[in-house]
Amino acid sequence: MFDDSTPGTDRPLASRANFLLSQLGFHVAQTFTARLAPLGIAPNHFGLLMHLERSEGNTQQQLADALGIHRKVMVGLLDDLEQRDLVERRRHPSDRRAHAIHLTEAARELLPRARRVADQHEGEILAPLDASERARLITVLQRLAEHTGSPAGVHPGLHQSAARSRHPGDSSGAR
Repeated sequence: MFDDSTPGTDRPLASRANFLLSQLGFHVAQTFTARLAPLGIAPNHFGLLMHLERSEGNTQQQLADALGIHRKVMVGLLDDLEQRDLVERRRHPSDRRAHAIHLTEAARELLPRARRVADQHEGEILAPLDASERARLITVLQRLAEHTGSPAGVHPGLHQSAARSRHPGDSSGAR
């Protein structure tokens, strides 16, 4: 019996995990970006806002460290969110040189809508799977992400410059 999962065999792309994960990842990224666009945010904004919701009041540096993002990239992302009136920088209560980052009321109104978009999108992507299969898939994906060194809950898209996500749906990143 021929086992076409053996490394080095001439396997079709549709039987290669790396190709399938890339194919699905591209589709999910493109459709999620398109679904968030009417809300005026991109996936990296959504990820940062979700993180901020749990760690409000942290400094820019603390956020950069927690997410593994270079401080200059963090400043750009926060500048972008501040221009959208989704975050505000306030003087840190115990460090005059630092700013504490807080969500605005607009962000608090936007986040439930963005979560609904994310939940609906995930539901549609996983529709062919039953609850047990979904749970197993999440477990396997978490193991794979951990194996690659990806920090839990931190998307690599956060490392992109804010300029690339200024206008969701506009691939040029121009204003």
